Amino acid sequence: MGSDYMPVPFDSRKIYYRSPFGAVEQGTEIHFRILLPKTEHTQKAQLCVKYDYDYNWEFTELIWCGKFDEDTEIWECDFTPEKIGLYWYNFKLTGIDRTRYVIPSDPYTVSTIEDYMGRSWQITCYKKGFKTPDWLVGGVMYQIFPDRFYFSGEEKNIKRTDFKRNKDWFALPEWKPDENGIIKNNDFFMGDLKGITMKLDYLESLGVSCIYLNPISEAYSNHRYDTGDYSKVDSILGTEEDFKHLCAEAKKRGIHIINDGVFSHTGSDSVYFNRSGRYGKGGAYNDKNSPYFSWYKFNEWPNNYQSWWGFDTLPEVIEETPSFNEYINGKDGIVRKWMKCGNSGWRLDVADELPDVFIENLRKSVKDENPDAFLVGEVWEDASNKESYGARRKFLLGEQFDSVMNYVFRDAILNFCKGQHGKYTMDQIMSVIENYPRPVLRVLMNSLSTHDTERAITVMAGEPLDGKDREWQADTKLDDEHKKLGVKLLKVASAMQFTLPGFPCIYYGDEAGMEGYRDPFNRCCYPWGKENKALIEWHKKLANVRKSCSALWDGDFINVLSEERRISYIRHDKDSAIFCTFNLYDYEVEAKMPPGYADGKPVFGSKLENGILTIPPMSAEFVVIELDT
Repeated sequence: MGSDYMPVPFDSRKIYYRSPFGAVEQGTEIHFRILLPKTEHTQKAQLCVKYDYDYNWEFTELIWCGKFDEDTEIWECDFTPEKIGLYWYNFKLTGIDRTRYVIPSDPYTVSTIEDYMGRSWQITCYKKGFKTPDWLVGGVMYQIFPDRFYFSGEEKNIKRTDFKRNKDWFALPEWKPDENGIIKNNDFFMGDLKGITMKLDYLESLGVSCIYLNPISEAYSNHRYDTGDYSKVDSILGTEEDFKHLCAEAKKRGIHIINDGVFSHTGSDSVYFNRSGRYGKGGAYNDKNSPYFSWYKFNEWPNNYQSWWGFDTLPEVIEETPSFNEYINGKDGIVRKWMKCGNSGWRLDVADELPDVFIENLRKSVKDENPDAFLVGEVWEDASNKESYGARRKFLLGEQFDSVMNYVFRDAILNFCKGQHGKYTMDQIMSVIENYPRPVLRVLMNSLSTHDTERAITVMAGEPLDGKDREWQADTKLDDEHKKLGVKLLKVASAMQFTLPGFPCIYYGDEAGMEGYRDPFNRCCYPWGKENKALIEWHKKLANVRKSCSALWDGDFINVLSEERRISYIRHDKDSAIFCTFNLYDYEVEAKMPPGYADGKPVFGSKLENGILTIPPMSAEFVVIELDT
């Protein structure tokens, strides 16, 4: 420890100060150590802890444990959280004539000593025995928007006539409002389930072990989030037998299928609501005696009802209604029906708009049908401390989700590639690693793009959207120079995506270089025959690295370096370790290898001599070593 080293009072992310690091299982003893300047003249130091739902703080005295150096004292204590939930903590210092507090600061200084309590650190305490499915660990997920992936060529017997068929696979989706100013989303490119089955060999070559399908149930719109009938496959996509066949053929290749569960609302054009009369005379809109009437929130029947974000085509349901809960989560309910057809779990749409009791009932239904099934929620923020429904949510405590869509990592990666300082990027990454339970971390769903966001390559290399209209979005593409830049940045971004805790989820076509701004331009058809082959090969190589390096499956994470335009970290377990470094400077940099890596082999061919790794500009490099066991 050099004389110029100034110890911080506390760093929740370093094992010296807090052990174990991160979220803990119920009943786990945590050891705390703080370093206090002698100039504080501390007579008593206390750990201040408040359980999330308690009003009062609890205080645990720290013991003086000697000197760290001539100017710094060491104080220590233990604390054991017994209840699942969040705990907030900081440290109170009592001196001769003043009280001070050790509280969190920014990523540059980590902690500070202030006169007021202010901010606190978080402990996530999760249910004892919480486990997540093993089959996801180390895998690669692939998200498919079914209408736009591949058309098998098989013509269907489609009875509805109120849809447009787009026969030009490479055309833009319909984006202009109709004569009434309405965007109907009723244009279809006819992508189908048989088409996905026909491309399973391609997906297997990408290392895909799980396919996440956007909704496949009967619906009016091409996105199918306006469910018409949960129990039926949309006829444009094929049949229930086609879905069973897809699941069976995928399973032969070691690929699982999960479905999108859209349970916070239905379509107004549905067998349940039936505003347009497509389903005969019944439905809650037409009949107060309908078995579905109690599902909906009518302010004044029939035309005044609560709908999702004000879209009257998406009437909200009351998930606690016993008949709705039974219909979705019962023994013969929708959740189990599709699991019996071969799926391996569910992604829940707008999870923060679903009440706890409904999610817990759904989890029970999923796990009773298949204890090894996967349940993942759509949450855009830090899901460990998210608040909605006027309360702290319990998504990750062991009684609801196995995982969530990890938009926090997405934002961190893409913002880093766009110029954000590496310190702040690493801070975003570490906040998730610190706050999420280990069983969740190993199966985090890490996407760079989704059907709800702009394509990653467009975000990183395109002109910022900044509220520009659809006409501008439709006309704007990357020029050759920015496309080349985008490909370089996407390689760096995907290299991070494939090596951070969790597993990568590729949004169909990202690996082929697809671009596009907001919906519907991020939902164009997969460019079969026009793919960026080099990017596809890059993704295959990343998948092979994941497959061969167990440290990336459920290994520990060590923050090695985070500076302005460069980040480095290590993943390791008992068998292997990998050093991952990302250089976004426009010049090559030299990096001194961490101990043990000087004789490793760079995966992408960068020069490594005498323990110095030369990293080309705007590139990623991995150095893998095997550990002696």
